[in-house]
Amino acid sequence: MPPTLFQRIIAREIPARIEHEDEHCIVIHDIQPAAPVHLLIIPKQPIPRVGEATAADQAVLGHLLLVAGTVAKKLNLAEGFRLVVNHGPHACESVPHLHIHLLAKRQMTWPPG
Repeated sequence: MPPTLFQRIIAREIPARIEHEDEHCIVIHDIQPAAPVHLLIIPKQPIPRVGEATAADQAVLGHLLLVAGTVAKKLNLAEGFRLVVNHGPHACESVPHLHIHLLAKRQMTWPPG
């Protein structure tokens, strides 16, 4: 299978505006933002989607959530932010590489979607 868009960004084959990077993940600004702040938190280890994650992925999945909190603090998002994970075409998944959307700086509505 060819590398995903995110694997190509991680490999620096495609440019991206990077907000954070460590040995486990990269955080980039979405090129089609759905909010004034719209970041993608992407594991470097490709996991196709959350429903295909295994127990071996537990540490990296937890790390993604901790990074979300760290980045939110760095960007002063104390008023709130939303984390979204899409799974499959009915959820508007566009890249088959698990990632978390961090959305902020606008009033969110409920129910979402």
